[in-house]
Amino acid sequence: MTAQQRVRDPFPAALAGARAWWWFLLGGIPILLSGVWLPPVGQQAVYVLLATAAVAAVVIGIRAHRPARRLPWWLLAAGLACGGVSDLSWGIGFFLDMPPSGVTVVDAIYYGMYLLLAAALAALAARGRGSALVGMAEAGIVGCTAAVLAWVFLVDPLLEGWTRWTLSYGALAYPMLDLVLLTMAVRLAVTAGALTRAHCLILCATGTLMVADVGYFVSYASGGSWSGTSTSVACWMFFNLLCGAAALHPSMASGNGAAAIGRYWRSPLRMTALYAVVVLIGPAVTAYAIWMDHGRGEFAAADVVLPLIATAATAVLLVIRLSHTSTLVNRRAADLQTALTDQASMQDQMTHLALHDALTGLPNRLHLDRLIQTAVADGRPGCLFIVDLDGFQHVNDSFGHHIGDALLYEVAGRLRSEIAQAGTLARLGGDEFAVLLHDGDPLAAAAHAQTVLTTLRLPVEVTGHRLHVTASIGLRLLEGAENSAEVLSDADLALYAAKAAGKDRVITYDVMLRERQNQRIAVVDRLRTAIGTEAIVVHYQPIVSLSTGQFTAVEALVRWVPPGQTPIGPDDFIPAAEDSGLIVPLGEQVLRQACRDAAAWYHEYGTKLTVNVSPRQLAEPDFAARVRRALSDAGLPASALILEITEGVLVAAGAQAEQCIAHLGDLRRAGVQVAVDDFGTGYSSLAYLRDLPIDILKIDRSFMPDAATGDAAQQVALVRTIVDLAHTLRLTAVAEGVETLEQTAVLRTLGCDKGQGFHYGRPVSADRTAEVLAEALGVPVQP
Repeated sequence: MTAQQRVRDPFPAALAGARAWWWFLLGGIPILLSGVWLPPVGQQAVYVLLATAAVAAVVIGIRAHRPARRLPWWLLAAGLACGGVSDLSWGIGFFLDMPPSGVTVVDAIYYGMYLLLAAALAALAARGRGSALVGMAEAGIVGCTAAVLAWVFLVDPLLEGWTRWTLSYGALAYPMLDLVLLTMAVRLAVTAGALTRAHCLILCATGTLMVADVGYFVSYASGGSWSGTSTSVACWMFFNLLCGAAALHPSMASGNGAAAIGRYWRSPLRMTALYAVVVLIGPAVTAYAIWMDHGRGEFAAADVVLPLIATAATAVLLVIRLSHTSTLVNRRAADLQTALTDQASMQDQMTHLALHDALTGLPNRLHLDRLIQTAVADGRPGCLFIVDLDGFQHVNDSFGHHIGDALLYEVAGRLRSEIAQAGTLARLGGDEFAVLLHDGDPLAAAAHAQTVLTTLRLPVEVTGHRLHVTASIGLRLLEGAENSAEVLSDADLALYAAKAAGKDRVITYDVMLRERQNQRIAVVDRLRTAIGTEAIVVHYQPIVSLSTGQFTAVEALVRWVPPGQTPIGPDDFIPAAEDSGLIVPLGEQVLRQACRDAAAWYHEYGTKLTVNVSPRQLAEPDFAARVRRALSDAGLPASALILEITEGVLVAAGAQAEQCIAHLGDLRRAGVQVAVDDFGTGYSSLAYLRDLPIDILKIDRSFMPDAATGDAAQQVALVRTIVDLAHTLRLTAVAEGVETLEQTAVLRTLGCDKGQGFHYGRPVSADRTAEVLAEALGVPVQP
């Protein structure tokens, strides 16, 4: 019962507690014991009292427990009310010394109690059509058998020589109505499944009523009192108490219980034994009746006809019951077969889903791993190459994941057409695909991979968007591999090398890649220990104004100098720091050290500081706060700091691109300048110049004109274009990689603002930088 129900019906709920049914029985027993010894008038009064209490208990139980099916209980209350009304009428008759005679309207009302009680038992047993048919058949079998026994051993002997025919019809109604109750009780016990306590109390009440009626019939037919024996009186009273207790029991609200009477008798062995006994009872009782008539020297047709009719009805009901059982068994067998088929189909579907990619329908990593393991174990030739789309994250970030999924689907279709029967195509996850070729020839495998690259370079039309993607491929032959994990790991390593080499290419695995990876892992481990120590030092390279020749800024360049060991070049540890994420703490250490070193130079000479910033650093949520804190701690003004970023910072930042722009805009408003490093390579695009908050363009060293290469004129034209672009956008142009006086002259002619390179000075330590600045700028320059 819910809290809402308790609030709605507080009074019935308080009366119908968990033990209310027990207190109802306990309180009624003394009244029953007293009522048995009272005269007929007093007994009728007790009947009325107990019937009224039982009706009230049923109403309270319905309102308090809120059963799912209320009809059976309202029928029970109506039946008890009929009994109470009849007892009240008979009591008044006894009080007025007008005992009942013949069958009256009051008797009809009392008989209605039986019919209403039978209807209540039928409603309690209501279930599915199949169980109802079984219950009716078994109830009929029991009823017919009981009718035979009652006629031969109870009714017929007592009616012999009975002359009170005016009363016999009323008395005979009781065993007949009891047969109806018996059939409904059996039906309830059979079809209700696990009987609740409330069911058991109702069945006990029904049994008590039948005992009372049989006792009354025997007594009355033998010339006994109209009011019945003390046993019948006690049973009639106890019937009312049991009905009230059943309605007050909490289990009346539920259709499921702990008792298992129905299930006990549905055991195949017990059911077979019971049916055998039932079938034999009819002929045996008929034979007994004929033998008794033969002994008396007279023969009554009813003694044979009635048992034979009941026996025939029992046989018909048994056939119905067994045929239904057979049908039910066949249906359940068919249902079981269907369920097994469905389960096998579902298992196949689950296996397919477990081994295939949901988006493309291709085999997934698990499936591919099994195929590789089988091929390696069997020693079959073959080759695996892993395909990874370049810049796929940019597509997702720019157009949304639904466009990215559509792109993957189209790419899968192209790869499927390209691979065809040459091997197995799988999707490993994300934007990674894998191809397991049956051909183990290295040249054929490389040629196939190149064909895949060519296919993927073609533009892809996706929901109105024309997308251009490339791919990087890592290739590994199966020959010499011990297991699938080794093959996949080596192919991944080759793919990583293809990405690092510039993407849109194929790299075949060799042992040197594994050695370099091991070296990179060792570098990362050592670097993790070195960060935060004096092994990380900062060197500085000057930046010169081409118009005046003065040093205007220095660029901070990190160096790793392990104590007592050979210095490690930036190209050997910066990529590893980027991949491992150590670039964030490393970059912060360089920034803070550079700000401390540059503070004195700026205040004395007006020299600004340029510091390189990684996309990984810009993606940190508190990057701008870290920069401001480093400036504040060093005492360096924000206007003295220039942050260098690469053109591809937005691509590398991925989903954090907006955050990167926000950081740069925040710092720029504070006075920090922003420079784009290595402009002209990588992701050069006017869109980046539009979207990024920048002040300076640094022209990549690869554009510096060199007469030795024979393309000086072309290089000059490119530099002129970049310088003009910078000035048009009101940006400062800085040329990197200036190594000769001739290059300086050309840059000055082109209008380039500043230069940086070995011609002006190599990167040196902070102490040496201070000396260089002092020599170059003998007179301090005000900032």
